[in-house]
Amino acid sequence: MFLKKTTNKKTGRTHLSICRSFRDKERGHARTITIETLGYLDELKKKYDDPIAHFEAVCKRMNAKEEAEKAEYTIKFKKGKELAKNSSTRKNFGYIVPMKIFYELGIDRFLLNHQRDVKIEHGTDSVMKLLVLSRILFPASKRRTFLERKRYFDFEKEGSFSLEDIYRDLSHFAGLSVELQKFLHARIVKQYGRKLDLVYYDVTNYYFEIDKEDELRQKGYSKEHRPDPIVNMGLAMDRDGIPIAFEKFAGADSEKYHLRSMSRLLWQELGTGKVIYVADRAQNTGDNINYIQSGKHGYIFGQTVTGGAGDFKKWILDSKGYTDVYEDREKRDLKYKRKSEIVNRTIEVNVIRDGKPDKRKVGIKQKIVVFYSEKYALRQKAKREGVILKAYDIMKNPSAYSKAIHYGALKYLKNIEIDKKTGEIKEPKAKPVFDFAKLAEEEKYDGYYAIVTNQFSMKDDEIIETYRGLWQIEDCFKITKSDINTRPVHVSRDDHIEAHFLTCFIALIIIRLIQKRLDNGFPIGQILDALRNISCSLESENLYLFDFRSELTDALGNAFSLDFTKERLSRSEIKNYLAMVKKS
Repeated sequence: MFLKKTTNKKTGRTHLSICRSFRDKERGHARTITIETLGYLDELKKKYDDPIAHFEAVCKRMNAKEEAEKAEYTIKFKKGKELAKNSSTRKNFGYIVPMKIFYELGIDRFLLNHQRDVKIEHGTDSVMKLLVLSRILFPASKRRTFLERKRYFDFEKEGSFSLEDIYRDLSHFAGLSVELQKFLHARIVKQYGRKLDLVYYDVTNYYFEIDKEDELRQKGYSKEHRPDPIVNMGLAMDRDGIPIAFEKFAGADSEKYHLRSMSRLLWQELGTGKVIYVADRAQNTGDNINYIQSGKHGYIFGQTVTGGAGDFKKWILDSKGYTDVYEDREKRDLKYKRKSEIVNRTIEVNVIRDGKPDKRKVGIKQKIVVFYSEKYALRQKAKREGVILKAYDIMKNPSAYSKAIHYGALKYLKNIEIDKKTGEIKEPKAKPVFDFAKLAEEEKYDGYYAIVTNQFSMKDDEIIETYRGLWQIEDCFKITKSDINTRPVHVSRDDHIEAHFLTCFIALIIIRLIQKRLDNGFPIGQILDALRNISCSLESENLYLFDFRSELTDALGNAFSLDFTKERLSRSEIKNYLAMVKKS
């Protein structure tokens, strides 16, 4: 530590602060951080005879104390000493990594700036920090998150905020959702050079373990085939897998209507400009295509094969025109075969005429790319085997099953009738039989996938590889459902649900940025496990013992200018690390 003296050229006043120098591994040069701001020299002279001499002595004592902490020491302990009941001295320290990104993105400053005009006594930034860090590392309900907050050094002190404060803040956060998404987008563009030539879009849903439905929580098509009420979430993501924006909508709503809503959010609020939207078959509708093209944007959508017109399916199965694409041409390792054509077609668009719903036909030009992959064919066959087995189970006892959960299996059965009110399968009037003709027709198209686009200058392989990038958004959804436990959702109010999704959205951004800083060299699950394992226990007075180190923790340390190699750290050393991160 040293005493820094800064003189203002205009006023001539000298400002004093205690600082520390260190080498920033990430930026490759020396940096100085402020440990404590002392004030102006002329003001300090009112309290100290010689402020400079006084605080230089303080710096000397601080350095001596730090050196003493690094020296060898002897730990004395009493044999048989019992642990105090209901106590835990174990702390997580891995949270410093996601916390560093939290501060780098300026989320704390954003929230503090937006609470100036509201009557909130505590720092809402601290509440959001706790919710986000816990969602990343130890996801749980809001109540459990609050009760276990002392596992982090930042939340050891009592009284900074209460559980009731957390629930009240959820309403405040919900009101800031769009503004915060806009703010985060701008920060990521500035800090990481986000590219927005492509926007990946997809929809998933999250369930509530309740029977009651309302305007938002409704029973609909569940991606996890559950009968519970759900809320849908649309997510937009850039080509690097970093989320851009999200929207929630009612569980019974069809996802095909909400790409346009997301587009308006991106264009009007985030100012993303012209982009190419990449989405699966659910978004391939006349309304969506017309809307995107009207805005001079692009699209790359999946196209149904088995549900296509007869001429289209005949063209797909015709071997003429296909080109083989190899993983390794010398080894004749075939990646896929593909062909394409540009067609003129007519789409139907929903309009309002004379106050009534109507349809209008619009002519468009479109490129169709179809490819066949042996690996994809085998994957489809394996997936179908389980569905066929379920169909045979339903044939034995139809009334024990429902359409909502077993729709995929029901399509292979004849003589099955569904109760429209309950969604349950009615007692059949005739014996259910397996539809072998339908199965045989589907099997013809195993391994084939079709894509449609208005990007005529893009090469076929580029279109295919761009579309395949959708796996990243599917991976994002897997992270939210398995790693950060977004569902089941434990809050019920609309604004609380919005705030819950917002904290999960921020957590997802931070996780993806951590992975990016590691050059995408480690899976998300391994990264989160490592962060959870960077923990310590109080060994003696203010000394903490660490017991985990790996190749991944070393990589995290290098990427974030932190040191996770030490077996022991004093409380003051830990506090210094945390202070440094907060000044990122």
